[in-house]
Amino acid sequence: MGIIKTKGIIISESNMNDFDKMVTILTPNGKIGCAAKGARRPKSLLMAGTQFLCFGEYLIYQGNSSYSMNSCDIIEIFYNIRIDLDKLKYATYITKIINDVTDENQNTYKILQLYLNTLYMISEEEKNIDFVLSVFKLRLACLLGFMPEIKKCKTCKLDENLNYFSLKENGFKCLNCGKIDKSAIQISESTKIAIQYIVLSDAKKIFSFNMSKENLKELELISKLYLNNKLEKEYKLEDLF
Repeated sequence: MGIIKTKGIIISESNMNDFDKMVTILTPNGKIGCAAKGARRPKSLLMAGTQFLCFGEYLIYQGNSSYSMNSCDIIEIFYNIRIDLDKLKYATYITKIINDVTDENQNTYKILQLYLNTLYMISEEEKNIDFVLSVFKLRLACLLGFMPEIKKCKTCKLDENLNYFSLKENGFKCLNCGKIDKSAIQISESTKIAIQYIVLSDAKKIFSFNMSKENLKELELISKLYLNNKLEKEYKLEDLF
C-alpha cells in the first residue's frame, strides 16, 4: 500500500456507479487500472484529467488489491484530435494496438514515448496520417523485440542489392535471395532507406523525413503486414467504427 506519483496517459475510460469512472493509465512502468471516484461530477477536479488521451501527472493510492486516483495535473489533452473525427479514428486505432501489447508492471517507457510522439504528429503536424501510422507500426515492432535485419541479406549475408523485405525471415534480402522467398516484398531504394531510418533513428526524429506516394504505399504494406505477422493479429481501421 502507498502513494504512486507517475506521468501517464488515459488509454481507456468507462463509467462506474453514478458518478465514478474506471480508467486505464499507460505509465512508463506499465498499465494501471484505476478508479476515479466522483470524476463524472460536473465540478470534479478529476473530470478533465480522466478523459481518453489525456496525458498528465497522476497521484494514485495503491490499496491491497486496487488503485484509486487522488489527483491529476494535466500536461496535454491533444485537443486537435478531439475535434477531428479522422484524427480521432487514427488515434483510437493506435491506442487499440498499444493496449494489446502492454501490461501491468512492464517497462513501457519507450512504448509510451513512441505513443505520445505519434499522437503529437497526428494532432499538431500536417504529415500524411497513413505515413505516421506506418512509421509507428514498424518502430513499435522493433520495441517489442522484432527488429528486422536491415544491414545485410538474411540469407547470403551480402550487403548489396537489398531490394526485398522478407516477412518470414524478418529483414532485407538481396535481389537473388529475395526472388525465391515467397514472403518477400520487392522494395525501392527509397523505401529501403526509410526502413533503415525508422529502425535506427533517435526516438524524437523518426517522423523527420518525407516519402513519395509510390514509396509510401510500399512502406504501408510492409509495416502493416510485418506488425500483423509478429502480433499474430490483423488490425483494421474500419473495424473501430
